[in-house]
Formats: sequence, structure tokens, C-alpha cells
Amino acid sequence: MTLREALAAGTAFLKSASFPFSQAVQRESTPVLDAALLLASVLQTDRTGLILREAEPVSEGDLQHYTCLLERRLKGECVAWILGYKEFWGLSFTVSPEVLVPRPDTETLVEAGLAAIDRFPSTVPCTLLDLCTGSGAVAIALKHERPSIEVYASDISPAALAVAKRNAARLLPEPGMYSIESDLFHRITGRFHIITANPPYVPSDLIPTLALEVRREPQLSLDGGADGLDLIRRILAQAKAHLYPGGTLLMEADPGQMQAITGILEHHGYRPITTMPDLSGMPRVIIAGFTGSDS
Repeated sequence: MTLREALAAGTAFLKSASFPFSQAVQRESTPVLDAALLLASVLQTDRTGLILREAEPVSEGDLQHYTCLLERRLKGECVAWILGYKEFWGLSFTVSPEVLVPRPDTETLVEAGLAAIDRFPSTVPCTLLDLCTGSGAVAIALKHERPSIEVYASDISPAALAVAKRNAARLLPEPGMYSIESDLFHRITGRFHIITANPPYVPSDLIPTLALEVRREPQLSLDGGADGLDLIRRILAQAKAHLYPGGTLLMEADPGQMQAITGILEHHGYRPITTMPDLSGMPRVIIAGFTGSDS
């Protein structure tokens, strides 16, 4: 069997099994794409390599390995976990069942973070705190793009922080990212120019309706309480004590939550308040300024 035939067979296998590629993940996960990524992994190449070598034969051992990976995919294991990594902001992040797999829409938070960093004068040593850091994707991407900033990454999960530390050690030169195990701001001291956060924001009763592969991700990274805003409310109430006057709070959330979050921000005296759209044009990141007032 050639590479071309193996890829076609793998794609057909996923399609015929009626695997539930949900709307939430189908932009980055389809039978064709998943079959290609898994085959490329087996053959230690990339998708371009598959095309260049499509007429080459595939060994029986590699076919068996490929079939094993396809079967794992059908059982609801996401491709990122099978491969052990996920591409995000042009970087390859180690992922595991201990962390949420970075999504393309979260790159919007990186874009907003870079814009916020660039608003500070170059003479100001910018400090940034990334809450609910998970794999460290946002914190590391920002530090990678703006090496002069001082980045702190925090998570309540020691297992998630261990993954973030490994990613930082591999992707960033020293000094890289400082990590803090903390329940939001519980163990955070001092103030920062920028605070970013991608907190859990899925309403509890919606979690059972998510795609199987998403439900298998850490509940701690998904469950935002009855309306999805439990942790968001805590962050917005406490962040002012950890922002310098003139600082900025940036947070990812569901587009349908933006109106409610705006109201909470206004209640706590943040201004101005804007949003940034994701890849589909929906408001994905909310950006709030802190003037220094505690009103």
C-alpha cells in the first residue's frame, strides 16, 4: 500500500465510522486532516512530506501503528493528545490530559496581548501575569514575541503548571517564564501592567453536550459554574488590586457572555472596555483598562 492509499483508507475509516466531528472543533479537526496528521506522525514527516512521498510504499509495521492511532481517535482521544503536541502561534506545545488543548481562537488573546504590550513605552519594563495558564500557550507566545517583558504564569493545577514549565524550558531562552501555583490571585503578590486570562467559562449544564474529545479535557479548565461566569466574576473583582494604574486586563470568553462581562467590568470601574473578534468574526476577547480608581 502506498502513502496515498494509506491516507485515503484512513480518511475513509474515520468517515465511515461517523465520528462526531463537532462544530466546536471541526475548523481544526476533520477526517482528512486527522488522518494526514496521524500518518505523518507515524512516518516522522509532515503533511508536505506525505504529498512528496505519496507513491512510496508503507511498511506493514507502520500500517499497524497507523491503524492503532486511528482507533484511538475514534474512541474520542483528540489528535493533539495522540501526537503529544499542538501547534499554537507557530510554536509546538507539549500537551497532555492535564491541560486544555490550545485552540486557534485563543490566538486572539495573544494578538490583544501584543497590542497591549506595545502601548507601553519601551522605557517601561512591562510585567504580565497570565492566569489559568494551562499549557502556558498564551504566556509563552507573548514572551516569545516580546522577549523584554517579564512574564508570570499561574494555575491552580500543579500538573498543568508542570506542562507549562516544560514548554517554557523548551521554547523560551533564559530567563523565561516565572510560574506560580495559585487559585487565581490567592498567592499572587504585587502588581502588573497587563493581566491575561483564559478561564473556564462553559456553563456546567452544557458540558455533557460537548463533543466527546472536549469532555475528556480537564473539567477544571472547562467548568465555569451555572452561567459560566463564576471564575470570571472573581477575576474581575480581584484584578484591580494587582494592576498598575493604566494597566490592562484581557480575557477570553464566549461571545455570548460579552454583554454580561461588560456590565461586571463597568460595575467595578474598568474603562475603556472593548472587544476583539476571533477567526469567525465573533467577539472572543474583552479588553478593559484600569485607571487606578477603586470605585
